[in-house]
Amino acid sequence: MALPKDFLDKMKTLLNEEYDAFIASYEQEKSLGLRLNTLKTSMTQFENLNPFHLKSIPWVKEGYFYQQAERPGKHPYHEAGVYYIQEPSAMSVGTFVEAVPGEKVLDLCAAPGGKSTHVASQLQQEGLLITNEIYPQRAKILSQNIERMGIKNAIVLNESPQKLAKHFPLYFNRIVVDAPCSGEGMFRKDEVAQEEWSLENVEICANRQQDILEEAAKMLKPGGRIVYSTCTFAPEENEQAIAKFIKNHPEFEIETMQAYEGFKPGQLEWAKEDVEGIEKTYRLWPHHIHGEGHYVAVLKKLEDDHFEEPKRQYVKPLKDKKKLQEFLTFAKETLIDVPKGDYVLFGDQLYIVPEEMLTFEGLKVIRAGWHLGTMKKNRFEPSHALALSLTSQDVKHSISFTSCDEAITAYLRGETIPFDGEKGWYLVCVDGYSLGWAKLANNMLKNHYPKGLRWN
Repeated sequence: MALPKDFLDKMKTLLNEEYDAFIASYEQEKSLGLRLNTLKTSMTQFENLNPFHLKSIPWVKEGYFYQQAERPGKHPYHEAGVYYIQEPSAMSVGTFVEAVPGEKVLDLCAAPGGKSTHVASQLQQEGLLITNEIYPQRAKILSQNIERMGIKNAIVLNESPQKLAKHFPLYFNRIVVDAPCSGEGMFRKDEVAQEEWSLENVEICANRQQDILEEAAKMLKPGGRIVYSTCTFAPEENEQAIAKFIKNHPEFEIETMQAYEGFKPGQLEWAKEDVEGIEKTYRLWPHHIHGEGHYVAVLKKLEDDHFEEPKRQYVKPLKDKKKLQEFLTFAKETLIDVPKGDYVLFGDQLYIVPEEMLTFEGLKVIRAGWHLGTMKKNRFEPSHALALSLTSQDVKHSISFTSCDEAITAYLRGETIPFDGEKGWYLVCVDGYSLGWAKLANNMLKNHYPKGLRWN
């Protein structure tokens, strides 16, 4: 692997006697990981069905290393949102967020969605998760991953940190800042990161990270937590970024978090500022753990006895129940219980918005909460998101196949399936995990698996 010369020179200066072990790690096979989606499964349930050879990741209880030949991304469980494929070191960020059901959490730079979906599993469908991505195409991928994991309480936005800070002052209990960085920690995994790297880009990234942290600080409530992370080794983007922020924000302190085997403390001598607590931040080095390079710091905002909630404008729910008639008819025919919550219509798309969501006015919204489906003339078309958020206990009709049944492969290809039963909407499942909709008529299940997701 031809690593950039400036990078190698810099790492030699930083690592001294550890340099050779660090370089040797680039010759080793990269570690691969998946994290169970506890909104869909428990560890016991999954381990009883587990089709792979997995080994536990020490720093995330739902995380597992898998072997490259097994390709879990090509398994029906992946389409059902049973797990999320995520780089093992990156899973540490979600572990340190420690979100509690009912809280309001922001993932500020969220695509493709690994940290957001991890936080969502901690919230267990209670509270509010706002997951944001500034680049429109990446925001769509983020939204698809939120959908696949069956998450009901997430809003997906496509905004700048500055715009969000104006809209959500002092609003969140926790904020994830997985900052755009120079990507040094991903060199073993991603050749593009090597090609785009330069000393100048490290400096550009460091300046951008300060700007993002400044906006995040404005949105965090007193007593709240920012979890800052990068996938780079550069002190300018790690210890120096945190030291500079703490020096400028006496209302913040670096929080002590559990250290896992192989996690190394941040280096005070690399911070260029005498700031208390830099050694409480963590570096994940590829020659010390099975994972890529990562850096994590947890910043706590001190309590404020004089804190008062700013005046806020909340989403106005749909009051006219007549506009919901087609959906209510569908719900009574198909679901065990009619979903409760604040309904909103975006054009002809029906959502339930999480509680305490502020007005959408002026925001670029990709997903406005729990997407129920499309209001069509005289009928309602349920969404794929609704199917993936339900279980067979939530619907009047369901059908489940095993993961190795040819019928599941046929369904994922978009084919119809012969079936004898009562007509209506059916939730199609794989080993009990919801996968999508089909509609039964004339002893044939008409396939409603989204065309853009179908297997070839």
